[in-house]
Amino acid sequence: MQLQVTNSPFNQEQTELLNKLLPSLTETQKIWLSGYLLATQATSGSAEKTGIETSQQLISKEVTILYGSQTGNAEGLAESKGKQLKAQGFDVTVSSMNDFKPNQLKKVKNLLIIVSTHGEGEPPDNALSFHEFLHGRRAPKLDELQFSVLSLGDSSYEFFCQTGKEFDQRLEELGATRLYPRVDCDLDYDSPADEWISGVLAQLNEAKGDTTAATAVTAGAAPVESEYSRTNPFHAEILDVINLNGRGSNKETLHLELSLEGSGLTYEPGDSLGIYPENDPVLVDMLIKEMKWDPEEIVTINNQGDVRPLKEALTSHFEITVLTKPLLEQAALFTANEDLQELLYPDNEKELKKYINGRDLLDLCQDFGPWAVPTQKFISILRKIPARLYSIASSYTANPEEVHLTIGALRYEAHGRQRKGVCSILCAERLNPGDKLPIYIQKNKSFKLPENPETPIIMVGPGTGIAPFRSFMQEREENGVEGKSWLFFGDQHFVTDFLYQTEWQNLLKNGVLTKMDVAFSRDSDQKVYVQHRMQEQSKALFNWLEEGAVVYICGDEKHMAHDVHHTLIDIIEKEGNLSRDKAEEYLASMQQGKRYLRDVY
Repeated sequence: MQLQVTNSPFNQEQTELLNKLLPSLTETQKIWLSGYLLATQATSGSAEKTGIETSQQLISKEVTILYGSQTGNAEGLAESKGKQLKAQGFDVTVSSMNDFKPNQLKKVKNLLIIVSTHGEGEPPDNALSFHEFLHGRRAPKLDELQFSVLSLGDSSYEFFCQTGKEFDQRLEELGATRLYPRVDCDLDYDSPADEWISGVLAQLNEAKGDTTAATAVTAGAAPVESEYSRTNPFHAEILDVINLNGRGSNKETLHLELSLEGSGLTYEPGDSLGIYPENDPVLVDMLIKEMKWDPEEIVTINNQGDVRPLKEALTSHFEITVLTKPLLEQAALFTANEDLQELLYPDNEKELKKYINGRDLLDLCQDFGPWAVPTQKFISILRKIPARLYSIASSYTANPEEVHLTIGALRYEAHGRQRKGVCSILCAERLNPGDKLPIYIQKNKSFKLPENPETPIIMVGPGTGIAPFRSFMQEREENGVEGKSWLFFGDQHFVTDFLYQTEWQNLLKNGVLTKMDVAFSRDSDQKVYVQHRMQEQSKALFNWLEEGAVVYICGDEKHMAHDVHHTLIDIIEKEGNLSRDKAEEYLASMQQGKRYLRDVY
């Protein structure tokens, strides 16, 4: 939109200059400019300030951003929003909740919380201790604190943004003042996060009322390593797709190799790769047929006014494989079907949860018609298809300009129809070498190799959870690291499911990998999992812990990670001759000291 001389206070020359400048500005530059103009306006009408007032302004310029992050999203937002605040002249401290000393909380004047919710409404691992402190009896009164919360979540889960809601409520209970209302973000969090920081900045600048923002225009600038990011993905060429499982396996596990050449993207062991997938074209066709839609109808796909043919929009932009309560609530407005209305009754939560589980948009359309609504209005209630994150299975040092992934193909039967994983089956069935995938690197500083290469490491990664440990060992081999390493791996069958078997055998032979224990659950009458192998090695494993070993867990959170967690406590209790409470404290202390790290999903 361009300024017109007839309806603006600017003359023709000024209007032309503004119309040239405004379209070229980034969001950060626009935010800085608005803050500068606000500060300038406030200063022009203000009286001379006293020394005491100046001191108060200096205090108000200090902002602390604490993040709780499991996969790196909240951490990345904390860092980027911190840079925006610095560009406005604020003195910003960005820290994980795990690294923040709770006794410093009373000294903080402006606190911004950016936190995700993990599992069934639980805080991320690096937020656990701070969450426990704030909700405990030792939490101080915070009458002088201003705060705001940005909460990340997934509306397909029952406890959407639960951790952020708990922080927001608890800070208010402790007497703190809400600087700006909490914003709860779904998977597509970029726009809500931008709106949140703009609101926070406006409030901070209004309170600050000085011109120092103008002096910090480059304070938040950082070297740009790559032009590609989560919001501007790189289209990476597929170099190879290999099925890692042997003939006769019940599984299909893909080893995917992608080229990063020309992207400027780099990564470290422990980071993840985000892929923006496309929906199954068969499912898209079935949905269009069910709703009697025109596949070529042009529809608007976002608030920016971008348009696509309907079939393309349903294939590459909208999520159609997951149902959420908010989606059903909005869809209920488009049908007179009483069954859907009844399902959404407040006392029907269990039935609603049962219905949502394992069903998709086609099920919804088939079950609750007829639908008396224009196509555009219906698809406007759909959320953007989210990226899928995969732990990187390669070392950039060992494989420059490449990134490798380990992906389990997901297929299952539910509610009378075959279901397929969106991204895993795209890679398994519809992509070949030479094709391209839109990708980005997701940094994860919470799952890194120890700074001291001599520190022993214990890795537990059954199934595709092996991926980051392949990255770890490639990195250690490339750098000639001689510290001890111990890997626990498990899957169904030794003959068909021993992922990267030859590589592990070579690493053991060369001494890069010190020990390896494996568990193949279907090769014996009794199912044996990685936690059973850990129990068999309890004495040696505890000795490694006493030597300062770092424990890494990767894989399924609901079952494997839960069982391994309790097995570790059992081992510490038994071998350390400790009470259960003391054993739990031991493991919690390891977590606090970044010696117990998890990449679970």
